Amino acid sequence: MDNQEKYLLMKEKLAGAQRVLIGLGEEWKISGKLDDEKNREVKLAYEQLYALVNDKDYFIVTTLTDGAIYDTQFSKERFVAPCGNMHWQQCSKACTKDIWEEGEVKDGRCPHCGASLEGNTIQSECYIEEGYLPLWKKYQFWLSTTLNKELAVLELGVGFQTPTVIRWPFEKTVFFNRKAWLIRVHREFSQISEEIKEKSTPVAENSVEFLIVYPHKL
Repeated sequence: MDNQEKYLLMKEKLAGAQRVLIGLGEEWKISGKLDDEKNREVKLAYEQLYALVNDKDYFIVTTLTDGAIYDTQFSKERFVAPCGNMHWQQCSKACTKDIWEEGEVKDGRCPHCGASLEGNTIQSECYIEEGYLPLWKKYQFWLSTTLNKELAVLELGVGFQTPTVIRWPFEKTVFFNRKAWLIRVHREFSQISEEIKEKSTPVAENSVEFLIVYPHKL
């Protein structure tokens, strides 16, 4: 099966799914704003992904900290970024659980202790997780409703930087749900574990390009 056929299979699985679980990883990383010309392909990929799933009961987990997904059409109640968001600010000393929007604190200093503010991401020495936890709980509840449902699992550009967030949990979900199908797209790491090999489709291609190129070949 070539990649064009795999794209058609993905569309077929999405069309028949009662639930759609999506994971986004490092192949979707941007620098700057999503609207910047240099990020044009990633922006197009987000638009293509939205067109594929917007009428579905979906949930997205992203390991990206660039905050790009917040500038897309996806509902903010249907995705979670457990590794943080660089456009949210936290106290570098973690003296408080408060989190601020970018530019909300003009002098860039914690209003409580005066320490510098930094991005609320896992790169912080004192990462404050409270920013994503409410949506993580919502995601966990949503995931519990997928058992014995026709579940399409779409993993896009997820490698091994933080495999405990998406890659391994998604494999576990597919293993336990007899009606699940995993489509894993990554240029280097599309390999599928033996336990779910019969319920998965690996695609050895950059996931951003996969979503952009193949719709125009139909």
